[in-house]
Amino acid sequence: MTSNDIAVLANPRAGRGRHRGLLPGVVDRLASSGRAVRMLSAATAEEAEKACHRAVAEGIGALVAVGGDGTLHRAMQAVAGTQVGFGVVPAGTGNDFAAGTGVPGDPLKAAEAIAAAVREGRATPIDLARVTTAQGDVRWFGAVLAAGFDAIVNERANRMRWPRGPRRYDLAIALELTRLRPRRYSLILDGADRSFTGVIVAIGNCRSYGGGMLICPDADPSDGLLDVVIAGPLGRGAIARLKPRLRRGTHVTDPAVTSYRAREIKITSQDIIAYADGERIAPLDLVVSCVPGALRLLR
Repeated sequence: MTSNDIAVLANPRAGRGRHRGLLPGVVDRLASSGRAVRMLSAATAEEAEKACHRAVAEGIGALVAVGGDGTLHRAMQAVAGTQVGFGVVPAGTGNDFAAGTGVPGDPLKAAEAIAAAVREGRATPIDLARVTTAQGDVRWFGAVLAAGFDAIVNERANRMRWPRGPRRYDLAIALELTRLRPRRYSLILDGADRSFTGVIVAIGNCRSYGGGMLICPDADPSDGLLDVVIAGPLGRGAIARLKPRLRRGTHVTDPAVTSYRAREIKITSQDIIAYADGERIAPLDLVVSCVPGALRLLR
């Protein structure tokens, strides 16, 4: 690869395969930038992430991810904090990072916008969140990190082999609701102790997760801050009543819900594995920091 090439990571299974025939059109539009377009080959998510790191190390001009938030999350690890431009072609079921950063929702229009940005030599600086684990490992995320009930549900769903598709997640919610209990969290925001007992913790660089649930409705990925939304010790009925309000972002007016903004969040609790951009991150304890302009978004 040369420094002018556009490397493309595509997940053909994203969006349950409904965009499978999309890739040739995306590549054609990216090629209208005047740059060579090269596909990255990978059989697993781990291989995909390594392929992106190799491409950046080889000096590519831009990296484009075609897929959902999980695909973007893998590719993002290679370009975060670098000068390599990053393009997003939303083709997943959620596409929360794309929605939160003003990327066109239509995949072909998104590819055209990327090509225009490359031709004109422009990129938009976007904040990212950097997660440091208790072992010192670093991961980046673009949308939202969950460390409460939703993270527990994700962990349960990932252990299940049946049913397939979204019904598995619905079943995981039902199973975990029967075991719902408040947990004690140590929460330090920019040095201030905001520790609490509750069931929901979300740290948002963007507004939504889970395909449009506005968990952090006021989050802005260009303000240098992360939004933190927590909920106290809600019961099963209260959780069920709160869930429809997540689509509209009106849950933050509930007396049990509190919102903060911070540059650095230190969070600790027992038996919680955090998820970000829908991907498994690490068990708490975690330090989450906003890094302004860590991503050069092509849009």
